[in-house]
Amino acid sequence: MSGGTDKQELRALQAALAAEHAAVYGYGVVGGRIREGRRAEARSAYDAHRARRDALTRRVRDLGGTPVAAAAAYALPFPVPDSGAAVRFATELEERVAGVYSDLVRATGGEQRRSAAEALREAAVRAVRWSGESVAFPGLAERAATAPPSSAPTA
Repeated sequence: MSGGTDKQELRALQAALAAEHAAVYGYGVVGGRIREGRRAEARSAYDAHRARRDALTRRVRDLGGTPVAAAAAYALPFPVPDSGAAVRFATELEERVAGVYSDLVRATGGEQRRSAAEALREAAVRAVRWSGESVAFPGLAERAATAPPSSAPTA
């Protein structure tokens, strides 16, 4: 890859890492509010986001970057007082993560692109499981409805 492409990939990796930090935090909130019958699902998602976060941290370091740090706390997009709100929040977390991974798919090639596409698919599937609804092109509809991606998405 050229220097410019490496910078573009590194920016997209950092954005994905920031989104994973936010998702890990967010699932801490979800886990504390979700009803018993869906706690295993929340735990599985939490573990998946931690694993992706750790892999992205390694990849950023491999490219010579300093991985973006997690925030101490994140502003929630709405109050999450109960299980119903936790399900809506989990859905939003996954949709946001899918959007960031769609950016990473565009910014990378080869094995990194395959990995980003897999992460996008996993987030989209989790969003559908949480919400019971799907979109034709996960990650893209959400991107069109939001402002340009920031380096630290709100959880």
